[in-house]
Amino acid sequence: MSKILFAIIIILFIWSFFIEPHLLVTKHYKVKSLEGTRIVFVSDFHISKWDKGRLERVVKLINKQKPDLVLSGGDFIKGHDGKNTLSIEEQAAILSKIEASFVTVLGNHDGWYDKERVAETLKNSGFTVLLNSNIKIDGLSIAGVEDLQTGYPDVEKALENTQRPRILITHSPDVYYDVKEDVDLILSGHTHGGQVSFPIIGAPVVPSEYGSKMAKREINETQNRMIITKGLGTSILPIRFGAVPEIVVIN
Repeated sequence: MSKILFAIIIILFIWSFFIEPHLLVTKHYKVKSLEGTRIVFVSDFHISKWDKGRLERVVKLINKQKPDLVLSGGDFIKGHDGKNTLSIEEQAAILSKIEASFVTVLGNHDGWYDKERVAETLKNSGFTVLLNSNIKIDGLSIAGVEDLQTGYPDVEKALENTQRPRILITHSPDVYYDVKEDVDLILSGHTHGGQVSFPIIGAPVVPSEYGSKMAKREINETQNRMIITKGLGTSILPIRFGAVPEIVVIN
């Protein structure tokens, strides 16, 4: 029995460290009020110095979906201090190969690293960075709030002068209950689906005030629907189990 248990532990170790973190799938959703616009949502890149190829794979998969619009929940930076991250300049050069408009908010790791540098680099590369602000693209209002941990999310300001159909992007899903206005969709990341999630019991550790609830794919507890992506990279430990990296495709 001990040999079988040891073999299982080894298999789980290999899977969690070397296989699942490098997988990449697409998760599809339909939002009736957004029909006619094909949107890709990505978040939590966490690209290390040695992970340039993974970002290139992500860009190729995004382009394969032929989106009209690409939205991002941020967290481009790997780690808290940026020592192990692929520079935001190098990331922006790769992301510029996306064949659609790219709109993003920033995440907590971006803020801990250097919020101004990340924002300016992305803007100079032709991307739109939303910090309690909004933009209108082809009749669709896209609003985005600052990160909850490193900024001051202001939902009311972000949605100011917008009309439906409209989407709100927030890095942290904990902003969900602060959205009093009707929006067509809220998009969030940050929790990585728990990053480690077991059958039946779910994710034991989730970076949210609301616990494992925010590791779910969707929240529908108010008049608004929120989709939470499992994201692309890893944080703290380079492992994933039961939370395969993904891009979200809407309509």
